[in-house]
Amino acid sequence: MKHFNWLSFLLCTVLLAAVIGCGGPRKLQTVHKEQLAAKLALSRNEMAEERKVIAQARRDTITVTGENGEQLLLMKAVRDEASGEMVATDVINAAVITARFRNVAERHGKVDLRFEVIVPEEMMDSRWQLQFYPDMFILEDSVRLEPVIITGSDFRKRQLRGYELYDKYLKSIITDTSAFVDWRNLNIWIARNMPELYRFKSDTSLVAEDSFHSLFGPTEADAIRHYTYWFKRHRHEKMWHLRGEKFRELVKAPILTSGIRLDTVLRDIDGNFVYQYTQSIQTRPRLRKVDIVLSGDIFEQENHLYTMPRSEPLTFYISSLSAFVDEKERYLTQVLERKAAAHTACYVDFAQGRSEIDLALGHNREEMGRIRDNIVELMGSSRFEMDSIVISASASPEGTQKANVTLSEKRAASVAAYFDTFVRHYRDSVRRSSFSVMVGADGRERIGHEEGTEIRFRSRSNGENWHYLSVLVDEDSLLSATDKRSYMQSLEVADADARERLLQGQAYYPYLREKLYPRLRTVRFDFHLHRKGMIKDTVHTTQLDTTYMKGVRYLKDREYKKALTYLREYRDYNTAIAYVSLDYNASALSILQELPRTAPVNYMLALLYARNQDDEKAVQHYMDACRQDHSYVFRGNLDPEIYVLIQRYGLNKEDDSYSTL
Repeated sequence: MKHFNWLSFLLCTVLLAAVIGCGGPRKLQTVHKEQLAAKLALSRNEMAEERKVIAQARRDTITVTGENGEQLLLMKAVRDEASGEMVATDVINAAVITARFRNVAERHGKVDLRFEVIVPEEMMDSRWQLQFYPDMFILEDSVRLEPVIITGSDFRKRQLRGYELYDKYLKSIITDTSAFVDWRNLNIWIARNMPELYRFKSDTSLVAEDSFHSLFGPTEADAIRHYTYWFKRHRHEKMWHLRGEKFRELVKAPILTSGIRLDTVLRDIDGNFVYQYTQSIQTRPRLRKVDIVLSGDIFEQENHLYTMPRSEPLTFYISSLSAFVDEKERYLTQVLERKAAAHTACYVDFAQGRSEIDLALGHNREEMGRIRDNIVELMGSSRFEMDSIVISASASPEGTQKANVTLSEKRAASVAAYFDTFVRHYRDSVRRSSFSVMVGADGRERIGHEEGTEIRFRSRSNGENWHYLSVLVDEDSLLSATDKRSYMQSLEVADADARERLLQGQAYYPYLREKLYPRLRTVRFDFHLHRKGMIKDTVHTTQLDTTYMKGVRYLKDREYKKALTYLREYRDYNTAIAYVSLDYNASALSILQELPRTAPVNYMLALLYARNQDDEKAVQHYMDACRQDHSYVFRGNLDPEIYVLIQRYGLNKEDDSYSTL
């Protein structure tokens, strides 16, 4: 009989564990030695789609007009290297995109950046988690984008095992305090010492606790405290308070559920891992390019194993139509009239049947003071000279119409006399306090003062103010609909005095007389002015169109919707730029077709026709723009729609890639 060799068994076990576990350390050594890292590359899917678009055409041959008016046929074809003949093109999909930059177009004030995160197979292990951090550099700012996480299957199993242990820990915690009470012995004690309470064991009636005491004095609460397992209760309460620490102890590497772009578990690794990353950004002024750089780390649970070297930057050059904005200032023609006018009204209270001004009556002091301030302000204007002030008084309908006309005339004259006196006194005070040096007819200087133009006051009567009374009745919220209809019917009476007598018989008349009639006793002031130093009746001047220039500023700042609110009514080149930037292509086309064919207009038309898949017109306008301004030869490569045309028909090239017949 052979004895079992425990030493040999132990040695074999250790060797087997070493063989099984050596894969991770060896792979990690390789990663460190070769300084492995993930790579950034342009999106192969996007590039392949672009090639398909380039190869596709509505027609294989288009006809355009050359520089000298000749007809040119542009054929979508390539030269066969073997035969030398021109043959139809086919789609060529590149396996790897090695370029480090790409031109992208702005749309609606945003740009979509598409790139690939490529992870080599040598970096992936089932026990590891790889975390990749794309950093975006915009002007002076840097922004860390959402990370991409690749988790090995064994790594995830250990994560889930940690969550299972933590869940088991939570389930072991007793949170119901009644579970810590020795109910059996408590019921025996209550039956012996509180028989009155014990009889209510199955009764749900509410009884005050003070009604139940044992023969020895303790209450039910005292008994519960006595029969509670306090050590066990404190232990579970402590377990509850320590649950956060327990989570960190059991879950070494928590599963991230937010703030990440991708978290995927790889089981069977078959070649490199490729993730298509898309990031949209809001464009801003001066933004010409964006750099993307990738860094990352490798973890084995909570242990950090490796920091990846930063990748070479992937650069996106942004083409924006804001570069086409015409910033030339726009001016408006303004017609200035020599004569001008200003109007205001005030409420002046007069005693019954009287026309004298009493400043102590009602709000007269405030109202008259306000008018005085208006007159002083106009008299001191550096732009206007006051010619006359027409004062018109209105009356309420009480009394006869003839008497009210006469009374309003007297009241208007009284107000005119009041302000005429005020103006004279005011000018006298100005003369006394403000002297100037004047040159007389004899050429000698003397102290004097500058005389102002004499202001003429004219008074008029507007009679009974029935029009304003109708407005007040219509807007009044206390008069009923029936009252208002009755009032409107009274207006059919042509004679004003008969109309007033008709209203006096209505139930709502006291309300009219007390609340609305006082508001009819108004005095209107019409100030007639002329511009100082202006001889002609009209003068045409120009001033900067601030509304238009605000729209241009928004257009330059790429706030296209705001720009359009200011530019829409102008329907000019800048309006078309705003429409094109927002993809409102039909609106932009209707404007551009009406404009002279300058190089910028031709280029915009080429862009729009390309979007509408009208290759022939698009190529024609693009070629016209290039002939007018050679810089558009290079600009065309920045805009995807024009770039597709350039590649599809071999524009701006000297080689034989495309045929011109």
